[in-house]
Amino acid sequence: MSQATPELRASTHVDASAETVYDLVADVTRMGEWSPENEGGEWLDGATGPAAGARFRGSNKRKLSWKTIATVTESRRGAAFGFAVGKRAPERPDTTWRYTFTPSGAGCEVTETCDIVREPGRFGRFLTKLATGVSWADRPYDLVLGMAETLRRLAAAAEQPTSAPAASQ
Repeated sequence: MSQATPELRASTHVDASAETVYDLVADVTRMGEWSPENEGGEWLDGATGPAAGARFRGSNKRKLSWKTIATVTESRRGAAFGFAVGKRAPERPDTTWRYTFTPSGAGCEVTETCDIVREPGRFGRFLTKLATGVSWADRPYDLVLGMAETLRRLAAAAEQPTSAPAASQ
């Protein structure tokens, strides 16, 4: 973790099982349904789902679009899903993301964390501002707001009678 940037975190209670919520989060192809920045992902190298070591490409958009490559670092159904982002991930990632699911009452507590491991240089900070419209100094706060929105939308999806997409007729 960067000494200048603390771990970023957001949590919420979801009235659904930890397994149900994990299944939604770990399906990276659906992340665009709840994230205000990520538009979804696609599994790479023949991977078809979450498993430690599997890689996926994430598509993101704010003011501009950009793609990232991520490697799953942790995949324990109903407990945790994590991934590292960056060209040198997972050994030397730019960021790491992790979701934990803790049973609580009839549902679960979901926590999303982001750790900015390597802060970008001047050019990377410029690209961040260009792509997101947010200065690097404000980016951690912006990410936490996005994580809170993601969890709100995720909870709404998980708490529906069915969280699968409706079949077309």
